[in-house]
Amino acid sequence: MAIGTKELAITELDSFEDERLAEELKKAKAELFNLRFQSATGQLESHGRVRQVKRDIARIYTVLRERELGLRVTPAAAPAPAKAKKSSKKTEQADAAGDSASTETKEA
Repeated sequence: MAIGTKELAITELDSFEDERLAEELKKAKAELFNLRFQSATGQLESHGRVRQVKRDIARIYTVLRERELGLRVTPAAAPAPAKAKKSSKKTEQADAAGDSASTETKEA
């Protein structure tokens, strides 16, 4: 997959693992370096390419940061199971009181 194309969309980046994102980031930075070098020497043919690569780098950084913050899940990680509710002493006592009250009404 080429850097700076429509193939490198956020939906595509979501399917990548962190190692692959780091690899794509390295490639994009290397390409940006080469493009800047070409620009400085007057050999750059497509100035829009610099903009595309910069945006790709920003997209990769965004996905990595969102994963850090927990806004996006990594593709290898399975969804976390629902947490069980913690019961406190007060709720246990209230439940016990409610159970004993209901058994008293049934006996009467």
